[in-house]
Amino acid sequence: MEKTKVGIIGLGTVGTGVAQLLLDHGDRTARHAGRVLWLEKAVVRDLKKHRDCDLPQGILTDNVDEVINDPEIQVVAQLIGGIEPARTIMLRLLKAGKDVVTANKALLAEHGAEIFDAARELGRSVAFEASVAGGIPIIANIGQCLSANQVSSLHGILNGTSNFILSRMQEGDDYAAAVAEAQRLGYAEADPTMDVDGTDAAQKLSILAHLAFGARAHWKDIPCTGIDTLDVTDVEYAGEMGYKIKLLAVAELVDGGLELHVSPTLLKAGSPMAEVSGPFNAVRVDADAVGRLMFYGPGAGQMPTASAVVADMIDTAVGRTKLTFQTLELWSNRPARVSAADYANARGRFYLRVDVEDHPGVLAQITKALGDQEISISSVLQHEATTPGDDIPLVVMTHATTEGAAAKACEAIASLKCVSGAPVRMWVRD
Repeated sequence: MEKTKVGIIGLGTVGTGVAQLLLDHGDRTARHAGRVLWLEKAVVRDLKKHRDCDLPQGILTDNVDEVINDPEIQVVAQLIGGIEPARTIMLRLLKAGKDVVTANKALLAEHGAEIFDAARELGRSVAFEASVAGGIPIIANIGQCLSANQVSSLHGILNGTSNFILSRMQEGDDYAAAVAEAQRLGYAEADPTMDVDGTDAAQKLSILAHLAFGARAHWKDIPCTGIDTLDVTDVEYAGEMGYKIKLLAVAELVDGGLELHVSPTLLKAGSPMAEVSGPFNAVRVDADAVGRLMFYGPGAGQMPTASAVVADMIDTAVGRTKLTFQTLELWSNRPARVSAADYANARGRFYLRVDVEDHPGVLAQITKALGDQEISISSVLQHEATTPGDDIPLVVMTHATTEGAAAKACEAIASLKCVSGAPVRMWVRD
């Protein structure tokens, strides 16, 4: 059977999983590829480090040039995270005539245009299924399977770490305890900032928005609020009213363009997205021909991500990736098909929690601030103070309004003498 020599750069958690699939299930990959994917080299930083993978003699190297300069290695899984040296290595691989597979969403979100332009000019391809939603085949589905459709909206839980933390908070943990448990189980890094502040989800959303809508929104320009300031009190109040809080990434076509944002959002308990728990991801796609689709599965982890990488390697070796890569013209010089809408005009309902003094007239002041922005109240929840004289939380659910009006109302509420601190505000999607 024909042999295609492949390489791996970066033998961390995902890279080790890729190596295991290639070595342990070569018959499976050969059956799907019509050829043997032969692991020729794996580049690591430390040759002495113990690895949970039984590699044949001669595969490991700490010299990336052994892959770049080997003309027989045709496909390379570039699995180094971060921006540099990942960017430089990626460009060198393409210039050396390699087709590249990557799971690095940060690199594509930041330098996708440069990398994809280079690949096109050199007649090469870049596959990146594993960069978004781990083992869920969302890239292939949006880029290929739904090509007869106009996608109208994407709603996604794109960060498994944040979703695990929120699930723990719904079970009663405070934020710090939930983060510590995520770190203990390996779902969160020692520094989980990019997961909990929404950066990771925004980077993935920028890739999906480009693929589905032809948008050119840089991830830093996407309005983004993470879960790092979320209080378990809000999780409890949301549950009391029949909702669960999820870090939701939204891309939706509206009259003003493409609405984009990442934010903690109240979703009706029992709805499919609300019931995605633990370190799982989900993406809901609405399109004109097919209707509504829901993709659900492990958004991270060694083998789910390795599964996506190896599938890309098979498609690349067969030649399918090159055909679709050239056709999609991703990150090309063509003008964007849609521009980002003004976030202030985004419409929806909101959850507001305000800590207020417990005396007559307070609710009237809150409702006036909302009324001044023509915001109608759907419901109000307030518990009795446990200690007389203490501030108490006042929870307001609004009817549909705009982000801009809600922001102005919250500014006015924060300035009231009867209010302690800034209001907590989150989207509500029923």
